[in-house]
Amino acid sequence: MRVETTPGLKLKYPSPVQSVTRLDRRLFVLVPPPREFLTLGKKSIVASGFIVWRIADPRRFMQTVFDRSGAESRLGDILFAELGAALGGAPFSAFVSTAPGEYRAEEVLATATRQYRAVAHRDYGIDVVDVRLRRLDFPAQNRESVFNRMKSERVRISMGYRSEGEEEGLKIRAAAEKTKSGILAEAYKLSQTYRGEGEARAARIYAESLSSAPEFYRFVRSIEAVRKAVDRDTTLVLPLDSELFRLLRDSHFYFPER
Repeated sequence: MRVETTPGLKLKYPSPVQSVTRLDRRLFVLVPPPREFLTLGKKSIVASGFIVWRIADPRRFMQTVFDRSGAESRLGDILFAELGAALGGAPFSAFVSTAPGEYRAEEVLATATRQYRAVAHRDYGIDVVDVRLRRLDFPAQNRESVFNRMKSERVRISMGYRSEGEEEGLKIRAAAEKTKSGILAEAYKLSQTYRGEGEARAARIYAESLSSAPEFYRFVRSIEAVRKAVDRDTTLVLPLDSELFRLLRDSHFYFPER
């Protein structure tokens, strides 16, 4: 068997001594049907992928798979063998997870692709350019239970966030209440200080006024006492020598109309 990979005129023996088989060097895309796999935790998942490939070694290709249909049949078998090994050696959270650091589907798929590419090139003369996952799903009979577990997990996470928020709210309210108490205490302290200063100043003014005119102060205090104790309908019987009688007589005291 002779392999020609360059363009131009070539010589061959007449048929049936020698024949020519032309192989396409362009890229091909293979989309195998989905299959069911088990993860490391024995959870069933349905996975499907696609392969981008081309012929790398025509001689090996012709000796092993011969044509495109044979190549894609072998490639599909190898793909799902490698995917089965990759998915079976990793937990389900490596492919579906919201936790940081757990999701590593690209890493697992890259390892499977390297092994897959080496096998395809060595055994069939095929260059695997790329391998990708198209879909990762649950079997129909397990889908509802998986979704219920995912929902329960989300509820648990939300309750955790809620409790953390309530705890933080209590801390904030306690700090605000402490600050409020401190402000009120300081305000009360200042008010008492200002009140004491005002009362002291009032007492000083009062004492100064009393010392400057004691007779007048005694007169005013007496008038106030009478005003509070006696109204217009009250009749007083006083002795002539009483202080109140003298005050009323000397000051011509009268009660205004009320």
